[in-house]
Amino acid sequence: MTEAADPIAYTTLTAGTPVQTGEGETFGTVAAVLTVKQVDVFDGIVVATEQGTRFVDADHVGAIFTTYVRTTLTSEQVAALPEPDGSVTYRAKASGSLVDRLGRMLGIGPFKRER
Repeated sequence: MTEAADPIAYTTLTAGTPVQTGEGETFGTVAAVLTVKQVDVFDGIVVATEQGTRFVDADHVGAIFTTYVRTTLTSEQVAALPEPDGSVTYRAKASGSLVDRLGRMLGIGPFKRER
């Protein structure tokens, strides 16, 4: 699945696109693309695997192409991926700094956790 492909933005990524480890082994397909709409930030992808759906954080998405997504994860890391947690959402104040992203991840500061 490493044939010639053009890089694309996360905004054009579609469900069903194969997802690979850093070594190029396919382990699932894109089920959903997650964004923080308030700040237009890519948050990660939900991947459909044989073990169920798994969440890959944006920090572990190495490259997105027209025909596949390449993560930076090893096979061992893929096996330990968490299931997506749909029960928690975050309300974010519009800002894209690293401090704000960490606040959103931890649910502190101006980032309020809702259930």
